[in-house]
Amino acid sequence: MGRGEARRSRQRGARREQGSRGGIRRFFTWRKLLGTFFVFCLLAMGGFYAVYLLVPVPTANAEAVLQSNVYKYSDGSILARSGKVNRSIVGLDKIPDPVEKAFVAAENKTFYEDSGVDFKGTARGVINTITGKGKQGGSTITQQYVKNYYLDQSQTVSRKLKELVISLKVDQRKSKDEILAGYLNTSYYGRGAYGIQAASQAYYGVDAGKLTVEQGAYLAALLQAPSQYDWTSATPTGRKLVTERWNYVLDNMVEERWLDPAERAGMDFPEPQAPRPAPGMEGQTGYLVAAANQELIRRGVPEEHITAGGWTITLTIDKKRQKELVEAVDEQLESKLDRDGDKVDSTVQAGATSVDPRTGHVVALYGGVGATEHWMSNATRRDYQPASTFKPLVFASALENASETQDGRRIGVNTVYDGTSRRPVKGSDTPFSPENEDDRSYGPVTVQRAMNKSINSVFAQMIVDVGPGKVKKTALDLGMKDSEAFVEAPAMSLGVMGASTWDMAGVYATLDNHGKKVTPSIVKSAEHKDRTVEPAEPIGPQVISRQTADTVTSVLTGVVKEGSGRAANTSAYQAAGKTGTSENNKSAWFAGYTPELATVVALFGEDAEKGEQTTLTGTANSGRANGGGFPARIWADYTLDALGGGSDARFDLDVLEVAGPEPEPSTSASESASPSASPSEEPDEPTSSPSSSEPTGTPPSQSPTADEPTPPTQSPSSSASASPDPGGSGDPGTDPVTDPGFVNDKPVRQ
Repeated sequence: MGRGEARRSRQRGARREQGSRGGIRRFFTWRKLLGTFFVFCLLAMGGFYAVYLLVPVPTANAEAVLQSNVYKYSDGSILARSGKVNRSIVGLDKIPDPVEKAFVAAENKTFYEDSGVDFKGTARGVINTITGKGKQGGSTITQQYVKNYYLDQSQTVSRKLKELVISLKVDQRKSKDEILAGYLNTSYYGRGAYGIQAASQAYYGVDAGKLTVEQGAYLAALLQAPSQYDWTSATPTGRKLVTERWNYVLDNMVEERWLDPAERAGMDFPEPQAPRPAPGMEGQTGYLVAAANQELIRRGVPEEHITAGGWTITLTIDKKRQKELVEAVDEQLESKLDRDGDKVDSTVQAGATSVDPRTGHVVALYGGVGATEHWMSNATRRDYQPASTFKPLVFASALENASETQDGRRIGVNTVYDGTSRRPVKGSDTPFSPENEDDRSYGPVTVQRAMNKSINSVFAQMIVDVGPGKVKKTALDLGMKDSEAFVEAPAMSLGVMGASTWDMAGVYATLDNHGKKVTPSIVKSAEHKDRTVEPAEPIGPQVISRQTADTVTSVLTGVVKEGSGRAANTSAYQAAGKTGTSENNKSAWFAGYTPELATVVALFGEDAEKGEQTTLTGTANSGRANGGGFPARIWADYTLDALGGGSDARFDLDVLEVAGPEPEPSTSASESASPSASPSEEPDEPTSSPSSSEPTGTPPSQSPTADEPTPPTQSPSSSASASPDPGGSGDPGTDPVTDPGFVNDKPVRQ
């Protein structure tokens, strides 16, 4: 090849190379690059807009709306928290403004001005996620709220893009206050606490509304690393970091003019309290929570609303008295039982309810050995008979209805009845002849003595004299609950229907309250972010006259002083009460009250394996577990402590009649008694069964019961309502107009 040809070849190659470079330059001109960029941006914007249109604001995720219910004692201290998520939602109006600002200063100073998103922070988060460098950074409060409330905690690109879109929409649709409240209530603060209210309790033991600026700044600092920044468990490095973060929050508040510099200068780091485990449902807690929930349901709150959580429920339970009731049961009963080694002891269940008669508030409740061990509350169950604790209601109905005996004598404290065991009632279409304890017979006895000794034959006749229907009405008016077992028959006089210690505490509190209805209430207040339940009105109308209620009280003081309730007697307080033991000793009761406190204690024999009631006889190797035994002793132990060691309060009674002397015993007749009865002992309440004259169609639940009488001292009378000669001097069974317990036919102040 010649030189010329070689030169031409090089020239052609250079032209081709130049043409190639020129073609590339023509394709990548600034104009074309800028246009391509704009097209890309338009496509991205269009795509984002499409995503914006297609991605809706979802409903809240399940975990975000789950809340705990917080239960408190009457003094505001925490009793329990239910639910697997420890969260209680509060509005911004419950949170101090400087505390709100502390969170804004910590997380998003431009919160009140921005559009709800941080594009740079989101882009950085996406890149970090793609490259595996961990969590995103730079999210706004709105974005964090969206993540907590609407989405999950997954670290994916799709989730972050959804967060961006939803945040823009939420910022447009909700106010800044709504977003901030949502953020404070959904964030996790460590110690199992979701939301600022739970965090306030967990770290400082106060409600969110009582947080100081310093405490609020610490909680705001926690959000960056809850576990690492928990002061009580943090390493030295962790403490250093959280202290720096705390200072950062306060300095930002000063910078934003949300905090005075002089105030800031005087602030010290607020060390939180040591962590405490969330209270569970063990012991009495579960029974108290269940009773509160049941009351809310009775007040119209659907059960599913309670289950959904978010309630702050303050109970009427007095923390000190609750502790004293538990201690009384432990000391007087549980310490004497051998639950593992004795068959009878293993079946014993105790229940109790204590009510303030002036307010109707349940101040203490004992549901059993423990809610996680024995799920049914012995305080509120109604499957056992109240036995002779019903007898005062029979007498109350007699007084209220101005009832008369079969021979026309007005029934009062001194009315004389025949106390013969197995004596058939007179004036009833339903044959009934109940047996007294140990089949002991009494001669003529006054109603006062019959109540003291719980003589079955007297009250069986009295209910016929009054009328079973009238007695049932009085019982329902006083607070007992109706049921199929509450049959209007003579056997009803012995308390064969079902009742709970809760029910009977209300009944006896009504007597204590001079006849004004007391309906026990355990819920002092119940608040939810969406509603507030109005307080109950435990004190109702006058259901029996004051004179009736006070006369019954006067008679029941005799039971405590001289009768079957002597174990409850002490000079430290004045008391009235009644014992009760049901058929076959399956339940034993003591229902009593002082001027300041009405309490009912009961024992139940329960064979949990067979699901049936069983006898209490032999409990703690003590023979009969009657109402005058363990229940009365528990009552006395608790009442003494609950009243601070005693009380000078006395019953202010306006009685219809005062107790007079007992009738003279007959010298011409003798009494029958069980060979096992000892004249020197004061026997406890037994069980008994009806005589053969009881109709065979009577269901077992209506079998009569017997309570504790004294050894016989008088001969029986054969009349339906025996009494000395009505014209005799000082006759306690005469008409009230001439009876020494009356003055000009007016009640006597006692």
